Amino acid sequence: MNVDPDAPASDALDDAALVALHLRGLPAARQPAFAVLMRRHKQSLYRLIVAQTGEPDEALDLVQESFVSAHAALARYDPARSLRAWLARIAINKCRDWHRRRQVRRFLTRVLPIEAAERVVDPAADAEAWAIDRDDLARTLAGIARLPAALREPLLLCGVDDLSHAEAAEALGITAKAVELRIRRARAALAIDEGRA
Repeated sequence: MNVDPDAPASDALDDAALVALHLRGLPAARQPAFAVLMRRHKQSLYRLIVAQTGEPDEALDLVQESFVSAHAALARYDPARSLRAWLARIAINKCRDWHRRRQVRRFLTRVLPIEAAERVVDPAADAEAWAIDRDDLARTLAGIARLPAALREPLLLCGVDDLSHAEAAEALGITAKAVELRIRRARAALAIDEGRA
């Protein structure tokens, strides 16, 4: 489809024409064209993200992140395909990233000593903070690997597999009180390890 680069962005244009206008139009028409795309697709992306995350407040941020990513990658969009599907794929990937970050944070808050859990990086942190978080996670995992099996197993069963103390006790053939004690010792050992790092 031929698009007049001087034409104003309009709801009457289809998605492919708006993308072309944004990519090749005059500077004054580029942002309005993308704004029309955002208005047209934000509600469906929001519904998709809420369904994926179950978190309406987080969904607002993820919609915004999805559009930022789409804007940066718009030159790679294939106009022969559905823009709505392309945006949905970006949004689903943002949801997957959100779930992964959330699992890492949950894992760290379960296995690290309570004092160390305060330092778990916020998902909105910058790249440097994420690099530090990855280093912390690597150190924590290495510390867990160094724990004797008697301490490591209850920690992982309760902290990662979400078993109750009673369920972990049954799996390990020990008492629930022993599970609680071993988890406390594992956390103390990790805190000492953390202090040396």
